[in-house]
Amino acid sequence: MAPITTFDHVGVTVRDLDAATAFFVALGLEVEGRTFVEGEFIDTVCGIPDSRTEIVMLHPPGGGTSVELSSFVRPEPVEGSPAAMANELGLRSIAFQVDDLRAEVARLADEGYGLVGGIGEYEGMWLMAYVRGPEGITVALAERLR
Repeated sequence: MAPITTFDHVGVTVRDLDAATAFFVALGLEVEGRTFVEGEFIDTVCGIPDSRTEIVMLHPPGGGTSVELSSFVRPEPVEGSPAAMANELGLRSIAFQVDDLRAEVARLADEGYGLVGGIGEYEGMWLMAYVRGPEGITVALAERLR
């Protein structure tokens, strides 16, 4: 038996929780809840004494793997690289499948979120594009063609 039983969530730390939440809601995720977390639990898990964070949990319509947005109140957030490209080490993107990639890219552009590169086609099977959200969050959007 495999030790992993399910894929629960992806965590993203942000400075502006409202802007990041709005971005993911614009993508179609739904807010599951919003709360502050502090005390022994978060101090132990994060390894940061006396930490306090506000989190928003989002999930896709119909359920599935969640996105946890976290904004630290204590200690002060540390800047990452908001212009990170795909070859920079670390988590680079969160991927979602969509029904109409070009329409989704256009809709997000109308909301101020642009492409990192362009829309690529892979062997007639997939269209894919990276969209840059607030604070440099990169979201990969993919459309299955066949």
